[in-house]
Amino acid sequence: MLNQNQVLSHLRALENERMERTVSTTDTGKFCEAICAFANDLTQTRLNGFLFIGVDDHGKLTGLQATDKLLKDLAGIRSDGNILPQPVMSVYKYTFPEGDVVIVEVTPSFFPPVRYKGKIWIRIGARKAVANEAEERLLIEKRAVHGTTFDLRPCFEAQSDALKIDIFNGFYLPKAIDISTGDTRSTEQKMASLRFYDLINHCPTNAGVLLLGKRPEYYFFGAYIQYVKFEGKTVSSKIINEHKFTGDLISVLNSLDTFIQTGIEQKHPVFVSALREEIKRSYPHMAIRELLMNAVMHRDYESNAPVKFYEFEDRIEVVNPGGLYGNARPENFPHVNDYRNPVLAEAMKVLGYVNRFNRGIQSVQQELNENGNGRALFHFESITVFGVTVFNALHIYREKVGEKVGEKVGEKVGEKVGENISDNQLFILERMRNEPYISTPKIAAELGISTRKTEENIRKLRAKGLLERIGPAKGGYWKINDRKS
Repeated sequence: MLNQNQVLSHLRALENERMERTVSTTDTGKFCEAICAFANDLTQTRLNGFLFIGVDDHGKLTGLQATDKLLKDLAGIRSDGNILPQPVMSVYKYTFPEGDVVIVEVTPSFFPPVRYKGKIWIRIGARKAVANEAEERLLIEKRAVHGTTFDLRPCFEAQSDALKIDIFNGFYLPKAIDISTGDTRSTEQKMASLRFYDLINHCPTNAGVLLLGKRPEYYFFGAYIQYVKFEGKTVSSKIINEHKFTGDLISVLNSLDTFIQTGIEQKHPVFVSALREEIKRSYPHMAIRELLMNAVMHRDYESNAPVKFYEFEDRIEVVNPGGLYGNARPENFPHVNDYRNPVLAEAMKVLGYVNRFNRGIQSVQQELNENGNGRALFHFESITVFGVTVFNALHIYREKVGEKVGEKVGEKVGEKVGENISDNQLFILERMRNEPYISTPKIAAELGISTRKTEENIRKLRAKGLLERIGPAKGGYWKINDRKS
């Protein structure tokens, strides 16, 4: 991060491969092109690039009054999915007597080439340009030095004939790259530019095999999704349906999306009044879709276990191999995210299965609450798997109108429908029942509210006799009272 003196020094200098100035505050396309070019760092300065907003071509301040909206919009460029892979950048401002200067600081990418809407932008001295084939090849070679994630590694057992080239050329490539101009490169070179092929080792990458492979499961034994529908509420119940989603991810994701909409999202008319019925959904399609797409995107493909997609009478459970990754931890989830498979994450954005990075879980919780499912429960107890549970909204509704559902939280604690207990309090009771030693900050993080608010809800539950602390604050555990005294 630059200090004020360094900012003034930069403004007095000429524009170069590490610096661009602009008076515009609304030209998002120009901003994105500059960020993309700095991230690619074609000249390998290995130094951060700077976009100065509120400064003219001569380095003079224009009297800009930077607003919070401008700063938020600039920061949002990082995760809106138009620049792939996501850039590492920061946004800040300094105030001078002549006006404000907003600085967008961009770190060179470890995984070039970086694209903005399918085009690779680079800096050539003081100007921007779209990379030609030779420049793109230099960026690909630079990436090979840093390519350490699993999906970037070469899959030595596979050859190019192991991939569905027709799907790549006819379906994926037009979505990923601007092909309005002639492109004379070979298919292998095109795939390499998207990290699906390793030109040095002359074989597909793991991402290429997973996304485009004719038989991905031959190379990665757990690369499938196992769906099972149980008649009851436990895995010992009778199995009434099962299906294995396997094959290239482009086909799997499409089949999975259709299956969720037609087989999982059940709609049922319910009585509202003598003149009106209302359609209730067991699960909202987009919420379940987002959770499953996250499982595919973030799972550990080096594990031989599949993604488990289990539907019970009263809930859905999704469990995928691989716990929280990188900077993501139980205490900061879902507000902090990281990517175990960045190439697959980029591909899913290109295919339209991810709309905006790091926003999915918040949207899921909102949609589930609006549909009547309550909040999804995330399970971090095991470091080797990641799980989520979503309750069936139709079961919750039927209980409210008097139908017996034995596993709902309200019955467990002896509550009658209509008694004053909030959704957050029900969530706290369920989490403490499943994990008696859970900490208050962890529950607060899962709820997305402050620790103080969580403690207030706990006090209310204890006052109602529904919750009891056994042992000391440190080392004790929570006990749920099934019946109020």
